[in-house]
Amino acid sequence: MYDLEDYDYDLPEDLIAQVPASARDISRLMVVDRSRRSLTDRRFFDLPGLLRPGDLIVVNNTRVIPARIFGRKESGGRIEILVLNQDKGPGTTARWCLLRSSKRPQAGSRLFFENDFTGVVEALGRDGLTRICFKGPQPLDAMIEANGVMPLPPYIRREARDSRSTLDRERYQTVYSKVSGAVAAPTAGLHFTKPLMKALRAAGVFIAEVTLHVGHGTFRPVRTKDIRKHELGAEAYRVEQETAEAVNRAKKEKRRVIAVGTTAVRVLETVVGDRGEVAPGCGRTDLLITPGFSFRVVDAMITNFHLPKSSLLFLVCAFAGKDLIKKAYGRAIEGRYRFYSYGDAMLIV
Repeated sequence: MYDLEDYDYDLPEDLIAQVPASARDISRLMVVDRSRRSLTDRRFFDLPGLLRPGDLIVVNNTRVIPARIFGRKESGGRIEILVLNQDKGPGTTARWCLLRSSKRPQAGSRLFFENDFTGVVEALGRDGLTRICFKGPQPLDAMIEANGVMPLPPYIRREARDSRSTLDRERYQTVYSKVSGAVAAPTAGLHFTKPLMKALRAAGVFIAEVTLHVGHGTFRPVRTKDIRKHELGAEAYRVEQETAEAVNRAKKEKRRVIAVGTTAVRVLETVVGDRGEVAPGCGRTDLLITPGFSFRVVDAMITNFHLPKSSLLFLVCAFAGKDLIKKAYGRAIEGRYRFYSYGDAMLIV
């Protein structure tokens, strides 16, 4: 149950979605019923008819920063970096970044970017982390917002000045995103449209928001044989009073709480107290959910199809059972569902 190899599967490369569906809500939706152990093929726009009046959907309203920028080393070699938000402070010009290049630059190396920005490597960390001190004619955040590209996961291939980056700016962001701070999207939410959310409300479904800023740890591969020993990077979250009250009211009235994405699941299961009530507040969570976890808040969830051997897959298996998820993934591969961030979705009830 805790062996990493138990969470591996073979996926044809052509099922890894490289671009989003032509419209957000026409994505396919597999309904996974845990009690009946049944699988049903639908479309995401069917969601209002699949939920019950009184259900409470909880979404993650984090907004992705277009923090991926390209540059070169003094030698002329190409580099790609993801600027992270950690250790950010007033007037700070140095940031930890994830850096990719053919050969990692050493401390003291100079780097060159567009718009007259330069950088000096201050320190080298583990897992590709590099601390860079930036200098330029405008604040770094303004340059990133104006010229950066979305930090897509490595299995979605984009080159510098890729024409698809304009589409990514819109589609690798949920329609309800509002609080900037993530370096990866809460991808289960990418299927929602504003008309669909209006239809959900008309069907008697309530919608509440939490914030969890997805960090670079989401890209970190699991290297421990025992999945319980994997370490997630701590990510900042916030739960407003209004959301806490909505969740607690739904639980008291025995209405379902449906988390949109693994990030919303982790926030809700982080902030639940000993008495079973969700508390408002903010903090950082590194909650790792693996099989055997006791879910105290979430009754159903919407999620995408995840990478093999990933912490996201551990969580989904903990919620629905490894055998049922294995069956669902097999059906999805056979039925040529689209996988990962820009792929199709599951509703697990």
